[in-house]
Amino acid sequence: MNESTIALHELSFVPEGDEVLVGRLDTGSYAVFPADGAQLLRRLTEGMPLDAAAEWYEETFEEAVDVEDFLDTIRELGFVRETGDERAEPAAPVGLRRLGRAAFSAPAWVCYLAVVLLWLLALTRYDGLRPDPSQVFFVKSLLVVQLVITFGQVPLLLAHEGFHILAGRRLGLPTKLRLSNRLTYIVAETETNGLLSVERRKRYLPFLAGMLCDAVVLAGLGLAALAGRHADGSFSTAGRLCLALAFTVVMRIVWQFQLYLRTDLYYVFATALGCYDLHEAAKAVLRNRIWRRLGRPERQVDESGWTAQDRRVGAFYGPFIVLGFCTLAAITVFASIPVTLEYLRIAARALGSGRVDARFWDSALSLLLNAAQVATLIVLARRKRREQRRPLAPAAPGAVTTA
Repeated sequence: MNESTIALHELSFVPEGDEVLVGRLDTGSYAVFPADGAQLLRRLTEGMPLDAAAEWYEETFEEAVDVEDFLDTIRELGFVRETGDERAEPAAPVGLRRLGRAAFSAPAWVCYLAVVLLWLLALTRYDGLRPDPSQVFFVKSLLVVQLVITFGQVPLLLAHEGFHILAGRRLGLPTKLRLSNRLTYIVAETETNGLLSVERRKRYLPFLAGMLCDAVVLAGLGLAALAGRHADGSFSTAGRLCLALAFTVVMRIVWQFQLYLRTDLYYVFATALGCYDLHEAAKAVLRNRIWRRLGRPERQVDESGWTAQDRRVGAFYGPFIVLGFCTLAAITVFASIPVTLEYLRIAARALGSGRVDARFWDSALSLLLNAAQVATLIVLARRKRREQRRPLAPAAPGAVTTA
């Protein structure tokens, strides 16, 4: 007889249809359990001895359970408090929770909607407000344009991530900000620990809060540019600056549709479809499909590490990945290439004029700064590639990262 009890860490239980998402908030270890397994785990967390839990399970579900095997599973997940494990200290109160509630209160939503609607109305009346790549060059100096666009985005990015943080703090979840790089992008990311510990309907706002901020900022910049419009219909320097920054905000919104990356919209899709690791499951299903068609079954990976829903959705997630690459192509064709060509045209005119004047040095320094940025991105991309080659222990997603 095994009448011993098992010491378990504090766990969260979130019903997800016929299954239950169980996890530890302090470590971010989560796993999907069938409803009967989750009930058994609850009994163990309440201090029920192993043998008594096995008897309860057999009486309730009319089938036997291998408690020792079940114990091995939850031990691998880190749910069991091993000898020497320190008891987690009570979590400190999450700061900014009141501000988070205010930021997404009914009056705040009315203000956000009013700003966006006013901007949309202005778009129908003033063509110059519509986003256009030419708006980036709001002054003749390439160096000024580059510095303003680069550093002017910092407060806008912080506002974007700040909304993610406030949406998480509103739910009482700890959040933190970090910098990372994806492919050739340097991005700011908000890591929301424990987001999977709240019910599914409450996760959407933390995911979409950044895009909400971008929409309001875009509308605000457009209205600010309109306020500085001259009598002849032209925009002031401050107005052109607002339009230049507004164009970068548009690109950031469109960037979220690159669903082959873990963007904010990716998490919305995955949550709505009832998935937990759709990105990796879709890639695994696609790779296995390719290896099967090539007659190389030994190269296939075990798909049992993902839920049935992840595998089911991953089987037809391909079109969404294609949509992501189409978004990248659209950004390249309609934004990156026009801006780059105009930049090179202005720089070539200044450098090829035969005069070593202010325009010459302005363009030369701008090109040098661009070269330094590209070199930095290459170094960061190589470092990240080396880190990704290191073997990592499999872990269930616990801290959701939005960018």
